[in-house]
Amino acid sequence: MSKIKEQKSSKSRFISEMEVVGMGAPPGSRPEGRADGALRHAARGPVRMGETRVGPHFPYDLRAPRLEELDQFIVERPIRDWSVVRWKDVGKPVRVENYASGKRLWEEKHGDTMPVKTSWEMFNRSFHSWFVKDGPEAQRAAMRRMLRSVASLRADEIAAVFQELQQVTLWNLAHRVTDTIWDPRGKRALFRGLDVKRPRILFLGAAEGYEAMQLYAMYPGGEAVMVDYDAFCRDHRFGDFPEDYPFLGYDPATGSARPWYRSEMKLTYLVEDIRKLPFGREFDIVLSVGLLEHFPDEYKPECIEWHRKFLRPGGYAILTTPRLGWRTKLFYHVMAEAMNYTYRELMTVDQMGLYLYENGFNILRHGWIKTHNGIVAQPR
Repeated sequence: MSKIKEQKSSKSRFISEMEVVGMGAPPGSRPEGRADGALRHAARGPVRMGETRVGPHFPYDLRAPRLEELDQFIVERPIRDWSVVRWKDVGKPVRVENYASGKRLWEEKHGDTMPVKTSWEMFNRSFHSWFVKDGPEAQRAAMRRMLRSVASLRADEIAAVFQELQQVTLWNLAHRVTDTIWDPRGKRALFRGLDVKRPRILFLGAAEGYEAMQLYAMYPGGEAVMVDYDAFCRDHRFGDFPEDYPFLGYDPATGSARPWYRSEMKLTYLVEDIRKLPFGREFDIVLSVGLLEHFPDEYKPECIEWHRKFLRPGGYAILTTPRLGWRTKLFYHVMAEAMNYTYRELMTVDQMGLYLYENGFNILRHGWIKTHNGIVAQPR
């Protein structure tokens, strides 16, 4: 059976830090023109190895190029005997139930519960609208509207604009300043040490495909197949992903650290229902990010089975979910209008691990990064 290559155990918690403002692009690159709504940015020179710069939409981060530097960006729990863990010991996940008004209005209009696919489509369009915002400019614009509303003494307008200001400030902090959504150093810490070469990677519910591209950079030369049943994800969330974003990985010829860009990777994006995929047990890594928490308990075994059915013997299943804690609770409360269209749970990594163990997986690594749980597992 394949194992995670031995790594130094993590002892320290990650502390989010404020980043230096700036931006960059790979040497010789030139961002292509984009359709309306896509990310637009002009480079101010390359981001050098070991540096980070923050643009108007997101940070570029090439820090911690050496594997031994990654311990501090993940809190790994010790390997445990999962056979003795019980639900009474770990509790159950917490549901997020303050839904977006768009979901409520749809259900009032149609007199029915919003279908799962429709809720996913509405979420994707809403979430993407935040990724393409110029964070500092959106924050300044919201502050100007707030000042005008206060000056006019219109209480109803003040409340609405204050909510907008809260949302754009939190989004700017979470995605652009502290980088808790993409979290490249945390993801690299979770993904490190896999015993694979030129792997075939399958990303279930891929959205913009970020984690598949990060895995490709760390284990180059194979192929990443991304799957989502909303074409908007392929055409916009992935299609608009910035060409100049550097994924820190390795040169297979020298073993030295180097950035990879999406144009250098062998990537395939399929618009398909996961249940209808034609693949057999042919992937070295099956990955999902923020998928398991969208399934009530009676459907979780089916979701977990998808991670098994496409794996080669000795392959790895990698899953992440939002971590139960005050930061994620605050995020989903303030950002409810943008985020809360679908069934969603917040869980601990122990709860997540028990779901996987009960459904036939051995846990090789489990812990948390900035605001996400992460598990690397193999079928028993």
